[in-house]
Amino acid sequence: MDDKTTKIIQILLAIFLPPVGVFFKVGLGFHFWINILLTILGGLPGIIHALWVILSD
Repeated sequence: MDDKTTKIIQILLAIFLPPVGVFFKVGLGFHFWINILLTILGGLPGIIHALWVILSD
């Protein structure tokens, strides 16, 4: 897969399963655990954080 396809898949995962999208981008690091917490506290904060992590290169 090329880079553009990978990015689209990550964005879709960030919208539907935010922690999974973050995991594929950064692994089991700090941002993954923050995203788990934000997703538990409310779906929208988890989505916003996941998109921020994925789109910030």
